[in-house]
Amino acid sequence: MNIIVLVKQVPDTHNVTGDAMTPEGTVNRAALPAIFNPDDLFALEAALQIKDTRPETKVHVLCMGPPAAAAVLKDCLYRGADFTALISDRGFAAADTLATSYALSCAIKKISSYDLVLCGRQAIDGDTAQVGPQTAEKLGINQITCVSKIEKLDKKEIVAIRSIEGGWEKVKTSLPVLLTFTAEGEMPRPPSAIKTMTYKRAVPVSGEAGSPGDPFGETAGNGNPMALWDIPAINADPIQCGLSGSPTKVKKIDSVVLTAADIQYIEPNEAGINELIHGLIADHTFG
Repeated sequence: MNIIVLVKQVPDTHNVTGDAMTPEGTVNRAALPAIFNPDDLFALEAALQIKDTRPETKVHVLCMGPPAAAAVLKDCLYRGADFTALISDRGFAAADTLATSYALSCAIKKISSYDLVLCGRQAIDGDTAQVGPQTAEKLGINQITCVSKIEKLDKKEIVAIRSIEGGWEKVKTSLPVLLTFTAEGEMPRPPSAIKTMTYKRAVPVSGEAGSPGDPFGETAGNGNPMALWDIPAINADPIQCGLSGSPTKVKKIDSVVLTAADIQYIEPNEAGINELIHGLIADHTFG
């Protein structure tokens, strides 16, 4: 079984400071630490668990991003992935979800042989949850979103549990299929010390074994486990990549500064509570 996992390196939005935005109103990524997108880790773990029970399974990971994004691909190798590819080109800059899903679908089509495509439900820097479904649409394959667990899997079909408002539902579909995972999945495993020592010096290289021509071929495991794919390598149309392929346009950005409000002390007695209630009625919070 061949599995492709889509991952992303994102700014750590839990550590936002006053330097997080540039004067132009865009995200200052240099001021924020970069991390592995949390939901994608659950997708990777699902793939590795399938590999645990089916040793013949190959887990290949794709990441679109700048050269620094190779760090998350090395993390994937440390955890048990077989091969990774960094999809990186200046032409991908400023891509919205439509252009991103186009580039990812081109890379997947170049691979051609796959049974499952797994990714996180959404990235914490955009929170759109659009890239996974859009990629499935471009590939022309089925999709199951918000998956928390794979209940059954064979060579022809899959049964997955997905989260819905107020509960869960069980969905069955044929392969190939794209699944997006939530943080309700199995806890991601830590990196392996042995694999970390094995791959710590790995870097993305163009034209190495495991290139788009035959990424699942017999020689793929004998060369560098990190490939570097640019726009020509994945046979993508430059017009549909990056800014030119992104219909989303930001017309205006307002910088909102939150300031501390005045603090009013309320006496913990009946008079203080009555004063509070009258004040809430006066400013129409009540009534």
